[in-house]
Amino acid sequence: MNHSPPQTLGQLARLVDGEIIGDPDTPITGFNSIDLAGPGELTFVTDARNAAKLSECRAAACIVPRQFPDLTMPQLVVADPDLSAAVLHSHLAAVPFRATGIHDSAVIGRDCAIADRVSIGPLVRIGDRVRIEARVTLHPGVIIEDDVTIGRDSILHANAVVCRGCILGRRVILYHGAVIGSEGFGFATDRRTGRHISKPQVGIVHLEDDVQVGANSCVDRAAFGVTRVRAGARIDNLVMIGHNVEVGENAILVAQSGVAGSSHLGRNVVLGAKVGIADHVHIGDGVMIAAMSGVHNDQPAGARIGGIPAVDVRNWAKSSAALNRLPDLIREFRRLKREVEELRQQLSGQPDQGAEDHGDRENDS
Repeated sequence: MNHSPPQTLGQLARLVDGEIIGDPDTPITGFNSIDLAGPGELTFVTDARNAAKLSECRAAACIVPRQFPDLTMPQLVVADPDLSAAVLHSHLAAVPFRATGIHDSAVIGRDCAIADRVSIGPLVRIGDRVRIEARVTLHPGVIIEDDVTIGRDSILHANAVVCRGCILGRRVILYHGAVIGSEGFGFATDRRTGRHISKPQVGIVHLEDDVQVGANSCVDRAAFGVTRVRAGARIDNLVMIGHNVEVGENAILVAQSGVAGSSHLGRNVVLGAKVGIADHVHIGDGVMIAAMSGVHNDQPAGARIGGIPAVDVRNWAKSSAALNRLPDLIREFRRLKREVEELRQQLSGQPDQGAEDHGDRENDS
């Protein structure tokens, strides 16, 4: 869907430093996939294998990794089609900010500093001493507790919650139901009675610039100090980040992953879906962790790990392959064991233990 006036292919090429093959004045009105693109829309292919689909595509132009001489539509040749597609799709789909002001049903606390150009929707609740900078959008049902700061151009979708004292940087996006700054999960147990005594969680959460947090994800406030998510990090839906965790710049945490308290994730770390990180673990820069892995110890920068417990991904792959062969290996072991026993008996002149052999054969089935 396009929200801006048509632009030419030449104008778009300048945004991604691309080379145009064809008419640079080709008007572009939107962006779509190869299968769905229609007249006026821009599409893309990431490699030559997908180029065959373009013969039936109705798009006005295509982003390509190299020139395809047989392609009749205009081409935008770039070094990284996937990245360029993301840049241009975001550009074409961008919705200009429109300040609607504060809805009549919103509740605003005392001593707040709210910029003039904001959009605060129905049934939003804002506590005391809240600071909201320009071009912030709060969708219906958002709750902002006392002493919160929200940087400019941030968007909080319906029913997101930001708890007391937390700080959101510029261009932060919270999707529906995200909770920032809920109580950290900390308690002490009386071993005599089994009773749990909750520990006060008096810190905050700081989401730096350009952080995105997915629907129904939670980032707990620190017990003391700050739970921090560094600039550019991407947190998927249903992710749990414990108290006093630090998530590094541009890290990616995929759905249903969880990071226990006081762990540290470096820059550009990637957690696959359902990864679990134990408490007080340090994950170095650029580490990639395969889906459904469990990490219980520190990992050096650049490591590629997987499994439970997580190990080097190559060893994990070998172990997984060996595990699939385990039933065959057990049968082979039992066969060899019987043969060795038969040879031992022959050499010692002892009678064959038929009953034992028969029992082993039954176990093979």
